[in-house]
Amino acid sequence: MKLFSFFTQELAIDLGTANTLIMSDGKVVVDEPSIVAIDRRTGETIAVGNKAMQMHEKTHENIKTVRPLRDGVIADFQAAENMIEGLINMIGNRRRFFSHLKMVICIPSGITEVEKRAVFDSADHVDSKETYLIHEPMAAALGIGLEVEEPIGNVIIDIGGGTTEIAVIALSGIVCDQSIRTAGDEFTADIMDYMKRAHNILIGERTAEQIKINVGSALHELDNPPPDYAVNGRDLMTGIPKQITISYHEVSQAIDKSIGKVEEAVMKALESTPPELAADIYKTGLYLTGGGALLRGLDKRLSAKTKLPVHIAEDPLRAVVRGTGIALKNTDRFSFLIDRKSV
Repeated sequence: MKLFSFFTQELAIDLGTANTLIMSDGKVVVDEPSIVAIDRRTGETIAVGNKAMQMHEKTHENIKTVRPLRDGVIADFQAAENMIEGLINMIGNRRRFFSHLKMVICIPSGITEVEKRAVFDSADHVDSKETYLIHEPMAAALGIGLEVEEPIGNVIIDIGGGTTEIAVIALSGIVCDQSIRTAGDEFTADIMDYMKRAHNILIGERTAEQIKINVGSALHELDNPPPDYAVNGRDLMTGIPKQITISYHEVSQAIDKSIGKVEEAVMKALESTPPELAADIYKTGLYLTGGGALLRGLDKRLSAKTKLPVHIAEDPLRAVVRGTGIALKNTDRFSFLIDRKSV
């Protein structure tokens, strides 16, 4: 048995719209942006992850950068396979010696059967012998240490790059959930639009992402406000590059509508919760995970809306991949894992 386990490589993969994380042997070994750079002439992959991200929006006609995932699901099969393969190869040379690859990949809870099949097919192309899928809210709940098998209700709000997943979890299953395609990418698009409208300045996706990280806020008034941030872009009137400074007040205004959609989805999920679980949730509160949980003031805003305590998970960016890693170690124990036979 020990000999067989030596030839097995087990990987937990959080295949995200913005970032992909891979866990092996209980450690996060890959944490890279979900992007791939392709040579248009040959169709070959030039770079994956951080290297490809540095090329994003700076390419010439012979190179294109592709983000293979949109709204949490695979939008470009070929690019997704190239990306997964490239990221797995980053783990090191050990990959060649293993004949048996076992993977657990997490997926949004609102995914269709066709989209599930696409994930399985991509796993097959990188030669996975055993593939399981896990819903993101379940993975996040495991990752932050909740007892998912107990008859106690917990609410997970996982705000990723492409989707926001809100799920009420009890007894190893999702009782009711809301999956909306308003998340980090939508906030970034809102910031780009706002800069165009309010300042007549054109900025790229990467700059908008930096604005969100540095001065992003869900509240119009913060107790510890971040310093104003300098933004470089192209003036739409003159066409000349210019710099302006932007405060968190402006960013909160720009993303206000999108945050409102997240609040609505949380309220919908709570409305459809069975009364006994609602009684539990009053005590346990809501748990925020995913990159969106790092947005300043979001916990306070959701708490004011729901009148419930909101807890931000420790290291919210890695909660999902940690949970996926726990599921990988206990594939026999957890009934909520989806394998090929159940699709």
